[in-house]
Amino acid sequence: MHNKTIADIARDLHSGEYSSVELTQHMLQRIEQLDSTYNSFITVTQQQALAQAKAADERRAAGNADFWTGVPIAHKDIFCTNGVLTSCGSKMLSNFVAPYDATVIDRFNHVGAVSLGKLNMDEFAMGSSNENSFYGAVANPWDTDRVPGGSSGGSAAAVAARLVPGATATDTGGSIRQPAAFCGLTGLKPTYGRVSRWGMIAYASSLDQAGTLTRNAEDAALMMNVMAGFDAKDSTCVDQAVPDYRAELNNSLEGLTIGLPKEYFRDDLSADMQQQVRNAIAEYEKLGAKVKEISLPNTHLAIPAYYIIAPAECSANLSRMDGVRFGYRCDDPQDINDLYKRSRGEGFGIEVKRRIMVGAYALSAGFYDAYYKKAQQVRRLIKNDFVEAFKEVDIIMSPTTPTPAFKRGEKTADPVAMYLEDIFTIALNLAGLPGMSIPCGEVDQLPVGLQLIGNYFDESRLLNAAHQYQQVTDWHLHAPADIA
Repeated sequence: MHNKTIADIARDLHSGEYSSVELTQHMLQRIEQLDSTYNSFITVTQQQALAQAKAADERRAAGNADFWTGVPIAHKDIFCTNGVLTSCGSKMLSNFVAPYDATVIDRFNHVGAVSLGKLNMDEFAMGSSNENSFYGAVANPWDTDRVPGGSSGGSAAAVAARLVPGATATDTGGSIRQPAAFCGLTGLKPTYGRVSRWGMIAYASSLDQAGTLTRNAEDAALMMNVMAGFDAKDSTCVDQAVPDYRAELNNSLEGLTIGLPKEYFRDDLSADMQQQVRNAIAEYEKLGAKVKEISLPNTHLAIPAYYIIAPAECSANLSRMDGVRFGYRCDDPQDINDLYKRSRGEGFGIEVKRRIMVGAYALSAGFYDAYYKKAQQVRRLIKNDFVEAFKEVDIIMSPTTPTPAFKRGEKTADPVAMYLEDIFTIALNLAGLPGMSIPCGEVDQLPVGLQLIGNYFDESRLLNAAHQYQQVTDWHLHAPADIA
């Protein structure tokens, strides 16, 4: 059962091959046996999952089931979940039990999905390796000495290890696409505003977006059919019609124009990585697509701009974590200043403190114009590059990451080297565009990701292109060697 996709499971439940309770018991047993190796879950909601599965079976017996009834998934621990610990991977929220459901959680509950629990992540979604969690680092199922990518590394590891068929995730600078590439998965970051952020703990509010981690594009389309759509509780959520993403998967790619930005095929990208990506693009040409070289001339400014804007927004968002209203509070504070200082000093990890300091500096009087305002101007230039590019092409392709998954501890002492792991993904978040990563090969027996970049609200075209590629290749079917 654990090797089946979301689409397979839904079909099996519908045909009565097994019940939701049987499936849920199997998945929970697998998590108990294996997750001590991967550390992908922070909280396993065993009793709730079994209750949801029982209710799903009753609903099916009564003839009221729909597609998602009884299908198990799990959620990144950044989504508030009513009555369940929502820690965001931080000591600061290690005692926070959310009193309400995020909109994403509510929508999956509404269609009858079964939640197996909450998944590990870099603290407050800050990281590219999932080594920054208060609950410990997550291991990549392809090689447990290597990172799964961050910040949605727990979501990626759980899906890659077949502990859950699909998971929610979030992407602020590549936190869905990079873990997808490192773990051989299909990861989708929708257009900013396509999925509600209400109830999702904010890192950088103008960049954060909820999305999916699955084993193939069809499952991503199925999850998007639940998640996408307007939410009046999120003022940044866009009121625009949502297509049936699954219905458009089989459209022909004949005549599709693919743009290859020359700035993304850099000289320092290894020959092996380039070859895998170019092999994938050759498959698209066989499917009828045309390839055109394009230029995104301000690409080199994306990382500097991102690491001003994101820390600035995080320093503002995390100011609410002060030990007074909720979350961690230090023991025996001497006065209010001691309460603030020690609660934040003890509650936040090193990477979070680093970004708060950078952000506070960038926003401070005398430096705002030189740093934050300038970074926002650069952001507009980057967006304009994409707007011009999409006048010539339908979709843009590039490597997702400059390297396959690296070893744990390899880059923790060098934050700049860690930040450069997101060099191909960050510009999309600054522009608010949708992006995907799909498996397209292997280097040193580790997965390599192909990044697909779409125009605004064009997730259907991304999913269609990914699905068609997965109909003629089998990289998405490869699994870690030790996964039975």
